[in-house]
Order: sequence, then C-alpha cells, then structure tokens
Amino acid sequence: MQVRVQSEPFDAGAELNGFAQGRTDIGAVVSFTGVVRDTDGTLQEMLIEHYPGMTTSAITKIVDEAVSRWTLADALVIHRHGPLKPGEPIMMVATAAAHRAAAFAAADFLMDYLKSRAPFWKKEITDQGADWVAAKDEDEDALNRW
Repeated sequence: MQVRVQSEPFDAGAELNGFAQGRTDIGAVVSFTGVVRDTDGTLQEMLIEHYPGMTTSAITKIVDEAVSRWTLADALVIHRHGPLKPGEPIMMVATAAAHRAAAFAAADFLMDYLKSRAPFWKKEITDQGADWVAAKDEDEDALNRW
C-alpha cells in the first residue's frame, strides 16, 4: 500500500505499470486519474493546499479501511498539492484484488472519500479572480452510500 501527497507531476501510465508489475496473485487492477479541468475556458490554475502529515495520515487510514473491507492485494493513492494548470493530473487511485468487483468497489470508495473528506482545500484562479471550491451535495451523497 502506498500513499503519496506531492507537488511534483506524475506519469499515470508509469505509476500503473509499476503498481501491477510482477504481480501474479491478482486478477484485477482498477485505476482512476483525475485531471484539472477548465469547464469554461477561464481557469488559469487550481491551487491545492493541505496540512502535511495530517493529510497523509487521513488518506492512509481510509486506504487501510478499503484494503481490509475489500480484501485488496494492494492500493495506491497519489494526490498533488500546490499550483496546477488545466490538463495536469491532480490525483490517482489504483487498486488490485483477486477479483474485479472488489477492485472496482474499493477504487470507487476511495474516490468518493478523496472528493469529499480528504483534507485538501482547492482555490480556482480564473480571469475574473480567485474562489475557494465549495463542497457539492452530490459528492456528499456519493460518500453516504458507503
């Protein structure tokens, strides 16, 4: 299991290849990579802030829960912080399990947690100014199903 909170870019393909390399005990690997999106063409950057140590600890705790709950063989979470440009990868989740249902469910669970509970604060800096990104009801609803 690996949790990384970092400012540096990552290569999702290389991460995924390394994650599954040499594994013969798994039948499924599921991954998701989130990308900074610019929905209306005005985003200059997204600034992601966090408290070092606290963030890694909180994410590690939820990854441990996912590993136990779905009997995962492995899990990987990478989340970036700092200023990010549109199109850059912001985060990645990968899960490995004996069967696909467990890998999919655990990845979905981790994504819902990261979206609504992980201690990150996001500020969108646009042509019109800067605003903190507010929590969305649909993200809370998604997390509540677990």
